[in-house]
Amino acid sequence: MTSARRKTYGVKGAPYLFLLPATVLFALFFALPIGYAVWLSLHKVEVKGLGLGKGAREETWAGLGNYTDALTDPELLDGALHVLGYGVIVVPVMLGLALLFALMLDTERVRLAPFTRLAIFLPYAIPGVIAALLWGFLYLPDVSPFYFVLDKLGMPQPDLLDGGPLYIALSNIAVWGGTGFNMIVIYTSLRAIPAEVYEAAKLDGCSQLQVALRIKIPMVAPSLVLTFFFSIIATLQVFSEPTTLKPLTNSISTTWSPLMKVYQDAFGKADTYSAAATAVIIAVATLVLSFGFLRAANSRNRQEEAR
Repeated sequence: MTSARRKTYGVKGAPYLFLLPATVLFALFFALPIGYAVWLSLHKVEVKGLGLGKGAREETWAGLGNYTDALTDPELLDGALHVLGYGVIVVPVMLGLALLFALMLDTERVRLAPFTRLAIFLPYAIPGVIAALLWGFLYLPDVSPFYFVLDKLGMPQPDLLDGGPLYIALSNIAVWGGTGFNMIVIYTSLRAIPAEVYEAAKLDGCSQLQVALRIKIPMVAPSLVLTFFFSIIATLQVFSEPTTLKPLTNSISTTWSPLMKVYQDAFGKADTYSAAATAVIIAVATLVLSFGFLRAANSRNRQEEAR
């Protein structure tokens, strides 16, 4: 092989060499666990006799039996309904506040913009478990300063960890922690809009509100789609908030959300096979919903471009 051919081969192979570490990590920590979960979901343990001794517990092929049991399990359906109610509150409120804060920070008259951005984003940097613990103690009537103030004012003291208010309590934690991240994404898109667009709008006599409604929001629509996409995924995978608040109330069961059911099946009941099947179902549902939303968003963008 001549030196010229070696150089050409080296240049062509360089990109694959750079991709090799990422490919190995992807295979080891993403593709392999998914494949193993799918393999587990298609098997089950068959117990012979009393289940004692060598060979008493044998792993056998289950086919789609675990998926059938999971889909007909009322606990999984109840968990899905809980997540639906939780998401109906979290997603619109969080994205609405993120868009509002981003628009306010993008105005010319805003003061202390760097400090305000940091203050809004800072809750996102706090781990979800820590945030849930902090809010959990603020929800407890015996230790919360809010209940003390309400008691002194003679006002009613709602129990936020029971019944319907529980959804508001859980949603508040997610909104408090996720608004900052979504605000940064939307604000970055706003800063990328050319200044000439705003100058032309001012020459046409547009007010700040008209600029926001007719220029800024339509131009950051891709960022809104992206943040909505991330929010949907995070909602379907809610786990840390209800799990952390569970010791503080009897209203949250061990299977309150689908992921909590996966955890309970795997570590509470030691049934990793059923847990794997439920996890695969959640992953497929997330993929289908995400793909459907992105396809609908792309279809709408094509229709607007055609006009």
